[in-house]
Amino acid sequence: MIFLINYCKIVSMESNTPSSIFKKGNQASNGANRSNMPQRLSDLGLGKLPPQALDLEEALIGALMLEKEPLANVIELLKPETFYKEAHQRIFAAIQALFQASQPVDLLTVNNHLKSQGELERAGGTSYLAQLTSRVSSTSNVEYHARIIIEQYLKRQLIQISSEIQRLSYEDTSDVFVILDRMEQELFTIAESNIRKNYESMSDILMKAVEELEKKQLQKSGLTGIPSGFTDLDRLTSGWQRQELIIIAARPGMGKTAFVVSACRNAAVDFGHSVALFSLEMSAVQLVNRIISAEAEIEAEKIRRGKLEPHEWQQLHTKIKRLFEAQIFIDDTPALSILELRAKCRRLKAQKNIELIVIDYLQLMTGDSSGKGASGNREQEIAQISRALKQLAKELNVPVIALSQLNRSTETRGGNKKPQLSDLRESGAIEQDADQVMFIYRPEYYGITADDQGNSITGMGEIIMAKNRSGSLENVWLKFIGKFTKYCDLDFQPFSNSNGPEGFNLSALGDQTSSFEKNSNDSVFKGSKMNLPPEEGFDPLNNPFN
Repeated sequence: MIFLINYCKIVSMESNTPSSIFKKGNQASNGANRSNMPQRLSDLGLGKLPPQALDLEEALIGALMLEKEPLANVIELLKPETFYKEAHQRIFAAIQALFQASQPVDLLTVNNHLKSQGELERAGGTSYLAQLTSRVSSTSNVEYHARIIIEQYLKRQLIQISSEIQRLSYEDTSDVFVILDRMEQELFTIAESNIRKNYESMSDILMKAVEELEKKQLQKSGLTGIPSGFTDLDRLTSGWQRQELIIIAARPGMGKTAFVVSACRNAAVDFGHSVALFSLEMSAVQLVNRIISAEAEIEAEKIRRGKLEPHEWQQLHTKIKRLFEAQIFIDDTPALSILELRAKCRRLKAQKNIELIVIDYLQLMTGDSSGKGASGNREQEIAQISRALKQLAKELNVPVIALSQLNRSTETRGGNKKPQLSDLRESGAIEQDADQVMFIYRPEYYGITADDQGNSITGMGEIIMAKNRSGSLENVWLKFIGKFTKYCDLDFQPFSNSNGPEGFNLSALGDQTSSFEKNSNDSVFKGSKMNLPPEEGFDPLNNPFN
């Protein structure tokens, strides 16, 4: 009954409307009247119209058929589906086809193209095309009109995505993380497809390059990325670079987690960067216990048992004060999927502005759970994960570090058992996608305590740079302190024996006397900082390690 009353009211209002509004005329006026009719219904609260700007669409298409310059300015911004009215989509598609074929674009050529495609009548006919051009008074605001049309199109796309997400959310069989990732991906796709970078001239790019060089020159450290805190490694890489995927691989027991936790601690505590650490192997508390052990220099075994002496409790509370201010965010979700990782990283980037992402470790992750590519083997899944990590680094403009396992071929290999790129476990795509591949190698693990020259390498770890897109392939030696589960720089110490190299000794543990020179494997043994002042009479110009 209520519906009938409302219907009668609408009919009554339409009968009182001036006849000119509903007067039949040509096809253009009919289209305009149809667009006005729902707007009045919308004003009555009886319906909604998708976002649109039909008057601007008409003015824009008319201008594109009149002058060539406006067309060159907006042709890359617009697509046929950007227009709301179907006739306008067909007309712009014809304009676009003529432009791509380097043919002139005007009223006659567009009309002939539509006729040859059999779409002239669907586009409104010749009379409608003529009306579009006759309504144009100026072509000076074409770009502004195009941006408003794009805004309306984006709103329609958002409405469509929201409707699809709502439909999927009501289905019991839908995976909520797949829905979240799909929503984020479609939103990013919309933004990237409609907001593109324009070309730049060589002079503009050169100016930017020179400005960046001048900024780098002012940096005394010479770092252009996120510091690892290991001086020689930072000298080699200039820090972890944005948009790069770094793979750090080793056999179990080499200290992969100890290395990356030390690097995270250095970046966050010493340099004030925000770090996201995803641990699929250890719990968050276990990782923090490692950081406490390394920071307070208390044996990890004591912290694990909770058996600390009174002075060690005091030492712990004194040294971990800096950790409270560290911007380290730890997520210990097991079997993390690439979809979940992307969603969490985007959220952390938006909320905490993270500058470094670390995953420990890659082989414990799972691929796309939506079934896409799920029929493949584990090698294909790992390849999918490594590609997704590289895409994540570029999307968020941050370096992504992923730890990786090595296969057992290193154990069966003779000699020093140093790892190679072919040892990367389960996928060669890791080597292909990564910008840098580093191996952690501790000779002491295999019972090797001296190098080929007889120098002691006990308590030391070698970082082997196996791939480096942006630099040289060199090896760096670090000190490994097992009882504190951490890596740190090697130390220069005064050398008391006159047989030492120019009065200096480089020792990993501080109680050994070893001289280090460049060996046959191109590994450079050198200290990264001076922890102790040189002896009196030392000439820094003759220091072989500078």
